[in-house]
Amino acid sequence: MIFYFSGTGNSRYTAEVMAEGLNDIALNICGLKPEGLLTSNNGEYFKSIGFVFPIYSWGVPPIMAEFIKSLPQNTIDFIRRNNIPVWMTATCGDETGNSHKMFRKIISKRGLILNGAWSVIMPNTYVLLPGFDIDSDDVRENKIKEAPKQINAIVNKIRRGEWEIKPTVGGIPFLKTALFYPLFKKYGIFPSRWRANDKCVSCSLCSKSCPVGNITMSKNRPQWGEDCTSCLACYHACPVHAIEYGNVTKRKGQYKPDQRPGGKPT
Repeated sequence: MIFYFSGTGNSRYTAEVMAEGLNDIALNICGLKPEGLLTSNNGEYFKSIGFVFPIYSWGVPPIMAEFIKSLPQNTIDFIRRNNIPVWMTATCGDETGNSHKMFRKIISKRGLILNGAWSVIMPNTYVLLPGFDIDSDDVRENKIKEAPKQINAIVNKIRRGEWEIKPTVGGIPFLKTALFYPLFKKYGIFPSRWRANDKCVSCSLCSKSCPVGNITMSKNRPQWGEDCTSCLACYHACPVHAIEYGNVTKRKGQYKPDQRPGGKPT
């Protein structure tokens, strides 16, 4: 069983490809009620439990952390009683920092052990800070081309039970995760900064793309609620580049649905 969170589709693609390779199922955590998911009396049926998510400022997305905290105790007991391996795969533009250590801490508080941790390099999608933008066409296309090889290598390790902690942490991972992630959580998610400019054509694709249903259409214009995850799905889904985050995104690019692995929208 694979639980995933995805904004722009990279993590969903990764989870679905992994599920196919493992003869497993991939479940979107948004709106998912985990009660009753692990009810088999035969623990051997569940070969492993995986979590797939994008890297948020060298850390674990808050929505994934909250999902793990909300897992019913009988689910946790089931995993522990049957010694089911737990693993994570993070999608990232370049590196993960110490996100795997953060994830290990999150699940350890529920009494679980992290058996495997990997990462898959995917196109950059974060554009909300100066100096951050999408990849060039060549870089994006090369990352998408190489991604299946990385995913299949991880799948083969899981199938063989070759557990390892081997994400692409990058340089000074402690500093990035310990310093920048808390700042991101405190100052990086402001729903009130999102808006639609006069180019908006009222297509509602931004609303439909939001994984948590945080965007509603009012008088043919999108309105953002307070449950924003800062996943940027709305921004990248807009066909006319009408979605703005303050003044930060005016000159930034978009990672459009037809550019993503499989050409799928979120």
